[in-house]
Amino acid sequence: MSLPTTTNLWAVHGSAPGAGLGALKWKKNQDVPKLHPRDVLVRLRAGSLNYRDIVICQGTYPRKLIDGVVPGSDGAGEVVAVGSAVSRFKKGDHVVTTFYQDFFGGPAPTEANSQKALGGSAHGTFREYGVFDEHGLLPLPTNLNYLEGATLSCAGLTAWNSLNGLQYLKPGDCVLTQGTGGVSLFAIQFALATGAVVIATTSSNSKAGKLRELGVHHIINYREEPNWGAKAKELSPKGLGCQRIIEVGGPKTIKQSLQAVAPGGHIAIVGFLTGFEKEEDHPSFLEPFSRMCIVRGIEVGNRTQFEEMITAIEANDIHPVIDPAVFPLEDLPLAFQYQYDQKHTGKVVVSIG
Repeated sequence: MSLPTTTNLWAVHGSAPGAGLGALKWKKNQDVPKLHPRDVLVRLRAGSLNYRDIVICQGTYPRKLIDGVVPGSDGAGEVVAVGSAVSRFKKGDHVVTTFYQDFFGGPAPTEANSQKALGGSAHGTFREYGVFDEHGLLPLPTNLNYLEGATLSCAGLTAWNSLNGLQYLKPGDCVLTQGTGGVSLFAIQFALATGAVVIATTSSNSKAGKLRELGVHHIINYREEPNWGAKAKELSPKGLGCQRIIEVGGPKTIKQSLQAVAPGGHIAIVGFLTGFEKEEDHPSFLEPFSRMCIVRGIEVGNRTQFEEMITAIEANDIHPVIDPAVFPLEDLPLAFQYQYDQKHTGKVVVSIG
């Protein structure tokens, strides 16, 4: 059977402040890239959305973009063909993409190994066919389908790195998460599988029900409990505080996270949903010092951590939380708007083909 030579895809053109989703352009019958010796041709079956993808369309993303970039930071699909020197995969294998295609190990991405980030400095996953270096792919976990696998590259790995990147989470540790986005829900699942105590914040009673279904031990409504950091510390084992905190809010929530953290605990800064601006009541230099904690910025994770995460997912039969609204590839702008309007619980997923 002959290999496909064209693909339908989305591309970002005219990305600038104010452009919004108008920067997304649907393109038909675009050339499939040539297959080099270490390349793998993948028939993409699913991708998932991240806040980063929206920021890129809005023209406020601070990193380098290639012209007409295909968006999409995560994906899963089936191997259609492999180059002559490929040893890791064969035709018919089910695979997931890595976000940083060259970030194989180490505590954080460097300038040298972060030049190929899917959906930004390299073409992403919102297309029917894509060519990837064999080292930028990993096997799809055996217990997951394509829709589930497409959520792992960014949200899943960010959560795994936040919990285990510097020091492995232990049974009996306490984890505090914020909201019901993808990273927070993955962190809950990984923490519970480890035997940790999990405290979660939310503003929605309906979403609190989902957190209870997952097995969260304590739920705090931060609208009813504005000092939720102190409350989380009170609820933690022996009132000592939380060993891991998943900080997705940014400037408006970091002070509460510092109230909740245990001595020696880690605050993983993985998002900035409350904006970029510095708050007037921002933490002082002395606060992390007096809390004796580590405040760590997280940019996804490396391939070795991804492999560890896949092992844990298979061993514990963990299934990512996916929003019921699954969008076809042709409706990608609707999926973006759905995520932007914060109507989702868990990951928003796009089905491809």
